[in-house]
This record gives sequence, structure tokens and C-alpha cells, in this order.
Amino acid sequence: MEAFAYVAAFLIAGILFLAVILTLAKWIRPNRPNVEKLSTYESGEAPVGNANIRFNPRFYLIALLFVLFEIELIFLFPWASVFHQADLEKASPIWSTYALVEMFIFIGILALGLALAWVKGYLNWDKPATQTTSTESPIPEQAYQKIRDKYSTK
Repeated sequence: MEAFAYVAAFLIAGILFLAVILTLAKWIRPNRPNVEKLSTYESGEAPVGNANIRFNPRFYLIALLFVLFEIELIFLFPWASVFHQADLEKASPIWSTYALVEMFIFIGILALGLALAWVKGYLNWDKPATQTTSTESPIPEQAYQKIRDKYSTK
């Protein structure tokens, strides 16, 4: 019971310390709001229009795939830290072989997931078709075509 009293005392002391520090900071800090400080900040650009617009769902899909593979990559670090521990190799002589095969299976599953996302087209990004407009120019169209043919990447 005495151990719980220590935990409760530390918890209460921590909450009180936090409350005192935040209250003190609120009293000390300058509070001078103006129009520029209260405006929305968007990477140094002035905000234009309403932020409540529809985004392409592909942004979310790419973000989810990124987070998924990053989280799975985090599992590689603990494995790498215990892969060649002498204690584990003494306990089981086939430990390093087992751990290596297990990690190859894990990375194989990741590769299958990436291949599935690739085959389903989740990683493709459709480029919008460019619209050409006709303009009146004193240069004949054949001259433009000659330049296009010269610098064509096909």
C-alpha cells in the first residue's frame, strides 16, 4: 500500500507542477494579438480561398501506404539489435538462422504488399491531360514542328 502512496504523491506533484508552470507562463507572457498574428500561416504564402475543399483520395492512399511501410520498418530495429546477441545464441544454437529466416519472411510479406499495391495501380498517378490552345503567331507551324521533332524524347 505504501508503494501506491509514493506513486500517488509523484502523480499529484507532477500535476501541480505542470499547473503552476502553465499558469505562471500565462501570466508572464505578452499578449498582443493583431491581424497578422491571428491570420492563417501556410508555408509563407497568403491563404487563398476556403480550406474546406475536396482533396484527391490518392493523397490519403499514398500517405497510408507510407505510414504502413514506415511502421513495419520500425520492427526491423529491435530485430537488428538482438540478432547476434551471445546469450540467445548460447540458449539456442540455431537462433541466428531462425531469426534471419523469420526476417526474410517478414520482408517478403512487405514486398508482396508493395507488389499488390503496384499491380492494383495504387502507386500510379494519372497526369492531367494538357489542353493546347491555338494562338496567332507570325512564325509558321512548320517551324514549331521542326523544333518539337528535334527535341523530342521519343
